[in-house]
Amino acid sequence: MTEGARAGDDVNVAQAGEPEAASRREPGDVLVRVRGLRKHFPIRSGMTRRRAGTVKAVDGLDFDIREGETLGLVGESGCGKSTTGRMVMRLLEPSEGTIEFGGRDLTRLSRGQLRPLRRDFQMIFQDPQSSLNPRHTVGTIVGLPFRLQKVTPEGGVKKAVQELLELVGLSPEHYNRYPHEFSGGQRQRIGIARALALRPKLVVADEPVSALDVSIQAQVVNLLDDLQSEFGLTYLIIAHDLSVVRHTSDRVAVMYLGKIVEIADREDLYSSPKHPYTVALMSAVPVPDPARRESRDRILLKGDVPSPMDPPPACRFHTRCWKAQDICKTQEPPLAELTTRHQVACHFPENMPTEDGAGEAVLLAKPAPADAVAAGEGAEAVAETSAEAPAETSADGAAEPVAESSTDSPAETPAAASPKAPDEAPGKDTPPTPAP
Repeated sequence: MTEGARAGDDVNVAQAGEPEAASRREPGDVLVRVRGLRKHFPIRSGMTRRRAGTVKAVDGLDFDIREGETLGLVGESGCGKSTTGRMVMRLLEPSEGTIEFGGRDLTRLSRGQLRPLRRDFQMIFQDPQSSLNPRHTVGTIVGLPFRLQKVTPEGGVKKAVQELLELVGLSPEHYNRYPHEFSGGQRQRIGIARALALRPKLVVADEPVSALDVSIQAQVVNLLDDLQSEFGLTYLIIAHDLSVVRHTSDRVAVMYLGKIVEIADREDLYSSPKHPYTVALMSAVPVPDPARRESRDRILLKGDVPSPMDPPPACRFHTRCWKAQDICKTQEPPLAELTTRHQVACHFPENMPTEDGAGEAVLLAKPAPADAVAAGEGAEAVAETSAEAPAETSADGAAEPVAESSTDSPAETPAAASPKAPDEAPGKDTPPTPAP
């Protein structure tokens, strides 16, 4: 039976990239808590296999996943998403950090101690073909978790496997077939059935639809949503397709070069991204409306992604960021909560709300040189321009960058302030006078 014949069995959506209209279930207590997670791969060379360097694939992650919610993990290829998912599953040993599942630290458990816990967290792998043993039938593959955990389901393993196949949209007659007899979407459904065999609490899905075409992607995404509603599953979905993540996730975490740069609720992050890297990612999302496509600005990042062997110091995005300043090269920004449930690691975030509550982009000007502003002139200029754009003054007396107003009028800095004629009122058409 082909995938097209099964298309009617799934919940139809207009577009996989649109958010669900139905309200999601409120998440419960924290199920997974990750703190300070790192994974460094040594690079060895020569006859003696000496250590020549280190690949910092994941370098300090902090996040929580609550019961019943879906956390989407997005980022460019090579940023450490899959490595993070494998460490949460303890398929890779972390170099540092803790992974708590249900209050127990998985990093301190031995392989034997982990085995009874593995029935509570399972994984859906990225490549459905390589994750299935070609020498085993579907019945053997899906029934393997029962044998490994020594669980005897009611009615026998064969009956339980056939029910799982029906649950994911396959026929019970497929029990004796081999993986090569199925299409890519059907093989992914077999992997999902195997992951759900023991009714786990957490499912880590590593790009579950990246190897499928668009029509099959919608079917698998809807299947994951239906299974979450039926069994109360908790998902960690790793993907680089922002449309799929928006459709499936309650919260979204954005990774760049081994670190989380922004994490927020789905609607908040997609409507008001604050980290420059997230803003650039959102500008790359295809828009089906031609009118909107022509009116929006596309942000093209300059340069290549730095190597994880030698990441840039402090903020790792400063080599490609259009807002980078000196502090970005010397001081790493912490992942701080700037608004409710919205954490950002950036010194100069975008789309910050103004004092009147309106959400406007914060476009920061370059700070004036400290030796060009006298103490008295700086204080007088700050007082004069406070009605338009208040400027904060640093400890050494130099004015910090001033946000531009929503009318795109040029903001005055202390260096640009100059005496005006009595009959000349300051306005947006009056150019600033350069400092001597």
